[in-house]
Amino acid sequence: MSKTRNIQKSFKSTPVMEGAGVHLNRGFGFSELPMFDPFLMFDDFRSDNPDHFLKGFPWHPHRGIETITYVLDGNVEHGDSMGNKGIISSGDVQWMTAGSGIIHQEMPKGTADGRMEGFQLWANLPASQKMIDPSYRDVKSSQIPIVQLDNGTKIKIICGKIGEIKGPVGDIVIDPEYIDITVPADTAYNHPTKQGHNVFAYVIGGKGYFDRRKSTLADNETVILFGDGDEIAAGTENEPVRFLLVSGKPIDEPVAWRGPIVMNTQEELEIAFDEYEKGTFVRQK
Repeated sequence: MSKTRNIQKSFKSTPVMEGAGVHLNRGFGFSELPMFDPFLMFDDFRSDNPDHFLKGFPWHPHRGIETITYVLDGNVEHGDSMGNKGIISSGDVQWMTAGSGIIHQEMPKGTADGRMEGFQLWANLPASQKMIDPSYRDVKSSQIPIVQLDNGTKIKIICGKIGEIKGPVGDIVIDPEYIDITVPADTAYNHPTKQGHNVFAYVIGGKGYFDRRKSTLADNETVILFGDGDEIAAGTENEPVRFLLVSGKPIDEPVAWRGPIVMNTQEELEIAFDEYEKGTFVRQK
């Protein structure tokens, strides 16, 4: 018999400013560790004011983590210390493994009418993987499968599996799932999850319930952290709900975190920042 996950915690994302002056909403971050392990941070950078995102995230380092950028609408220009450069456009995903170290920039440009809609998730790497070579999984919108269920629920699979249909991002050490779900009005949807994995949802439109008792009606910019179980229950009343559902296997290791670098010990952090100052931070060019 399936065990439906209860809501462990539910709260709204918080306005913060990052980069060179980007206004965004932080779903969770340092103060929520280790509840979301293996995930470190989740940011929502949706805006219809170009002054809130055009200054972007100029050149900065990363080590020891993965950053996952999902663009709903608009363009984000990027470049890095390995010579890569390009544009992430509407519906695209970039899954970057910083590993031993990379220096990059991300510059949101938005749409022609001045809108930008996207999210960035940080995932931790275990000690055994923190110093691997940096890499990218660039995924175009056309590569991401969309499953339409009989009850009208629509599921976009970035990472994970619905039935026999798999998302394009695989072979990740934390065994993650990252899906974009829209449940129609007056509809119930149960989604299977792996026991022992940490699971959270982030509502990006409409309103919905995330427990069988319908005790909490969650709307836009709400984070829902679930307890353990092998499924989550979502339901709606007179309007649909759209949410991101993310899960992963906890790493359960010490976290030493300063800015864009996440290691296991303070000594490793000091080494990383010392190498950055000396110009020896990047191992692969």
